[in-house]
Amino acid sequence: MRLIRAFVDRPLAEGQRIELPDDAAAHLVRVLRLREGDACVLFNGDGHDHDARLVATGKRGATAEIVATRPVDVESPLRIVLLQGIARGEKMDWILQKATELGVAAFVPVSSDRSEVKLDAERAGKRLAHWRSVVVSACEQSWRARIPQVAVPQPLAAALAALPAGGTRWLLDPEAAAGIATMPAPSGELLLAIGPEGGWSPNDRAALVAAGFGGLRLGPRILRAETAGIAAVAALQARFGDLA
Repeated sequence: MRLIRAFVDRPLAEGQRIELPDDAAAHLVRVLRLREGDACVLFNGDGHDHDARLVATGKRGATAEIVATRPVDVESPLRIVLLQGIARGEKMDWILQKATELGVAAFVPVSSDRSEVKLDAERAGKRLAHWRSVVVSACEQSWRARIPQVAVPQPLAAALAALPAGGTRWLLDPEAAAGIATMPAPSGELLLAIGPEGGWSPNDRAALVAAGFGGLRLGPRILRAETAGIAAVAALQARFGDLA
């Protein structure tokens, strides 16, 4: 049976005793009903799992002792960065969750001409914090010990201007000639652009092409925004990554 994992946003080391953060303590003690002496695994995104046991539990929190630290390497050899048009509510959560489970390395949420979600500075900050918590929870479940970065939501033009040089760049396009079965192996980082519910506008598409994104066809059917990226990531991981 696999041990229960919990995220702790602080340095961890063998032999250390720590007061668990409120959310981790609540999850382990009040939800999962662990008690003193029970084992769990803590992780903080440093590439290691930290085997621990609870040494004190109570209504106000819990204390854990780290008994061993071990490296975890379940990251895909294919580094995919998802440039994702912001989707509404739970659709965006679903995209982040499933893409994290499939091994995506980073996310760049973007607004574009046809985006249905408009975020001011305050809402963008709250959304970003929520999205990052979704990704952390997906790492807990999928046993990843490296947490994908979620960039600050930004307009498409700003995101394209900030992209580092190099890598392979594709945008999903139902009219493109290239498909995943025939595309060449990616060189370096693979950036995959997925539009919002309304799709990329002609202006968006022109900006992506100017930034080096080629068209990639994903079968004969038109997929929803929350399906397209996940299907593409799974197909790419099966062909070039570690999804066997």
